[in-house]
Amino acid sequence: MLESKYQVLVGPEGYLPPAAASMGVTLPEKGQALVEGSIVSEEEAIEKIAQKILEAKNPFLFPGPLLLWDWKEGVAEKAKAVKELADLAGTRIIPMPDYRPKYPMINPAVEINPNHPNLTIWHNKIDFCLFIGVHCHYANVALKIIRGGTDCYTIALCGEAGHEDAMISLRDVGLAQLASLTEAVARLKGVAGK
Repeated sequence: MLESKYQVLVGPEGYLPPAAASMGVTLPEKGQALVEGSIVSEEEAIEKIAQKILEAKNPFLFPGPLLLWDWKEGVAEKAKAVKELADLAGTRIIPMPDYRPKYPMINPAVEINPNHPNLTIWHNKIDFCLFIGVHCHYANVALKIIRGGTDCYTIALCGEAGHEDAMISLRDVGLAQLASLTEAVARLKGVAGK
């Protein structure tokens, strides 16, 4: 497999950063993940996410509608697992219940808007954000804008194939991956019994 030389790193990369896919970054296969544009094992990515969460000064989770709305079996359990992870890691949460553009005015202290996610990042001085339960088309736009205009480290826990424009992206995320991530955070924090 041809490995990309392009690294997906924190920005700001400029007003129009190149899409990582156009720079040769490809989505991982099942059981794999992306770390800064390179394909790695899911386990390696989970360890890196745990490390990045704990190193961050002001980490936030951004749960989207696919996690916030109890729209199918298993979602409530997944939301509970994410809340447990947030509590253990000490992250704050900004929910994304309705991220359609709201013109002419949005309140970035309350919501992240897919057209202006950098405002939320700047306003809250966020240096680490984790997307989960966000529709892929919104996540792709938001991740690129964040990378283009901020120095925030982005993680995308995707229920589908992953996101090239996140610094780290896991695919097919379910309860097993969330449990592994929570265990990794607990181990790195030295917390027993998690």
